[in-house]
Amino acid sequence: MRRRRLLFSLLLVAAAGLGTAAVPPQGATGATARAATPLDQVIPAPASVRGGGDAVTLGAHTPIRVPGGSGEARKIAGRLAGLLRPATGFAFPVTTKEGRDGIVLRLGGSGTGGLGAEGYRLTSAGRTVTLSAARPAGLFHGVQTLRQLLPVDGRRGARRGPWRIAGGTITDAPRYAYRGAMLDVSRHFFTVAQVKRYIDQLAMYKINKLHLHLSDDQGWRIAVKSWPRLATYGGSTQVGGGRGGYYTKDDYREIVRYAADRYLTVVPEIDMPGHTNAALASYAELNCNGQAPPLYTGTKVGFSSLCAPKQVTYDFVDDVIRELAALTPGRYLHIGGDEAHSTSHADYVTFMDKVQPVVAKYGKTVVGWHQLTGAHPVKGAVAQYWGYDKTGTAERAQVADAARNGTRLILSPADRAYLDMKYDRNTPLGLSWAGYVDVKRAYDWDPGRYLDGAPADSVLGVEAPLWSETLSTTAHIEYMAFPRLPGIAELGWSPADSHDWDGYKVRLAAQGPRWDALGINYYRSPDVPWPGK
Repeated sequence: MRRRRLLFSLLLVAAAGLGTAAVPPQGATGATARAATPLDQVIPAPASVRGGGDAVTLGAHTPIRVPGGSGEARKIAGRLAGLLRPATGFAFPVTTKEGRDGIVLRLGGSGTGGLGAEGYRLTSAGRTVTLSAARPAGLFHGVQTLRQLLPVDGRRGARRGPWRIAGGTITDAPRYAYRGAMLDVSRHFFTVAQVKRYIDQLAMYKINKLHLHLSDDQGWRIAVKSWPRLATYGGSTQVGGGRGGYYTKDDYREIVRYAADRYLTVVPEIDMPGHTNAALASYAELNCNGQAPPLYTGTKVGFSSLCAPKQVTYDFVDDVIRELAALTPGRYLHIGGDEAHSTSHADYVTFMDKVQPVVAKYGKTVVGWHQLTGAHPVKGAVAQYWGYDKTGTAERAQVADAARNGTRLILSPADRAYLDMKYDRNTPLGLSWAGYVDVKRAYDWDPGRYLDGAPADSVLGVEAPLWSETLSTTAHIEYMAFPRLPGIAELGWSPADSHDWDGYKVRLAAQGPRWDALGINYYRSPDVPWPGK
């Protein structure tokens, strides 16, 4: 009997101890409290993290507060609530009332002056998680960080709780002002809905530029009122001979609006003087011989060229840039300029010298692929470098020299940042002319020290291009972009001294369940320790 009483007493003590440790926080429904995600385990890595204090628990009655009632802040709060409600079943009412609990989104005020246009501060303490920013974009980026600190939010009832935010403070701002991703809609056409889905995915990782490659040999994808056959005929096909397609002006405006709501700026590209067969096929007068070639559905490059000596060429360019600039509120307009192998060097220089002022005439900053530096980049021009290990030293030196003379650089090295390169020889999609680009290679480089001879402060930022010769569906886009895209985003956002592959791959692995819940068709790289692997 004594042994039985002793055993019963020991069980009571053990149960009491376990009960204290396992009492779920307010709003939790599970038997055991889930450990809060550490503040430094998000992508991109924050600039500064100071942990400390107890975790904040979000419960059934947690509000989202927007003190001051800023319209932009209310809009961001509404989007956050829309993400959290279906996943938790909680109401997350949005209110402008002050309070000592909940998620607080604060725009402006003391302590935000040093955060810049895109920075934010996240403070988790007591019963409150506070996001502060000087500008709406910073508040939006802070919400993306907050999402990653919570359980998966991709589907209804994805996790019933507990929902906890670790105690401490994140103070964060981007390394580079330009953090882009390019989508080639010319080789294969992607609908407005498909582009919107990609925009949502880019926004999750604080990408702030969407570069749309709107024209190429295989298709012209934007309506131009003054040259209507560009879209109706030049956009009627694609690689492999599919039906193609194009964006009406209203379609394009909707993409621009949707991106802007997520604090991304659209950078449109009309590639010229090469990569122009769709335009040449649409209008015979743009050809030097006055004869229109047939539409093209292959994948070769370098065979087409606008006719540099003809005045009609520059009338055409002026009309296209004028109409596109009028549709585009962002400051940048991309004029291509790569692989113009059928254009003589003299004609190329003449063409670029005449076209760059047209971009300025309509209030935009000119961007071109790095071959622009072989002409005369205008003051303020931006060159996008896409070279790779086999690029000749003379070409690299030409770009670096332009950078020393004031040309800003966007870095998109093909053997690091091109998302259409195969991961390895077994990858069913993509190309391999720049080599294989596994997840580590895409991440393990420093934009500030990448191009010898180019001043570090000449680097405007980074961009991850996704060319679509072999891609025709949303699933294809996602398979090639994920998991490499978040790495490029981190290179653009996070301080250089935070880049560490061994730590990054663990943070990357934690994104897998989120992508599963969101239905993202990602590549399960063997180099990443995915959960359950």
